Amino acid sequence: MKTDYLESVIKQFEYYKMLGDKTITQVAGSMLFWQYNAESNSIATIIKHLNGNMLSRWTDFLTTDGEKETRNRDAEFENDVQSKEVALELWQQGWKCLFNTLKSLTEDDLGKIIYIRNHGHTVMEAINRQLAHYPYHIGQMIYIGKMIQSDKWECLSIPRGKSASFNAEKFSKEKHKEHFTEEFLKSNNNKNNK
Repeated sequence: MKTDYLESVIKQFEYYKMLGDKTITQVAGSMLFWQYNAESNSIATIIKHLNGNMLSRWTDFLTTDGEKETRNRDAEFENDVQSKEVALELWQQGWKCLFNTLKSLTEDDLGKIIYIRNHGHTVMEAINRQLAHYPYHIGQMIYIGKMIQSDKWECLSIPRGKSASFNAEKFSKEKHKEHFTEEFLKSNNNKNNK
């Protein structure tokens, strides 16, 4: 059961990373820095924040506090990333740190206590905390991307007006067990390999 948990959360994180990847791909370079207003974040700023959080939380995950002394969280919300290439580098760096750490964990680690700002969490609780946090921000990225792209936006889930045909296709198959993200990740990998 616990091994299933680790496999499942890795798939969940891969799925949300893929949604972020697809959003970044759809938005032209300069528009990654667009802000609705001065109090809003750009996609690049959200990427910068996720990078800072991921590096802080997942570096030396089992042995040091998840809020590293070297982190400057306030600076993460300054819209000062210089290019799409830099934004992509930050994006990949953060996810690499997260996945390397998750893939190194064992079921025996799940009950261990780690700290974030001196507040104790089991490893499982800490993972769940970030599994809620990152999709929250990726949802913001998607929403901003939809505003920027308007009618050029390519839907990342079931397109409007297509629910009935999507459900008909699903119910035409035999019942089976697989993580719900599998088909989305396979579809994404197939498109990337073309």
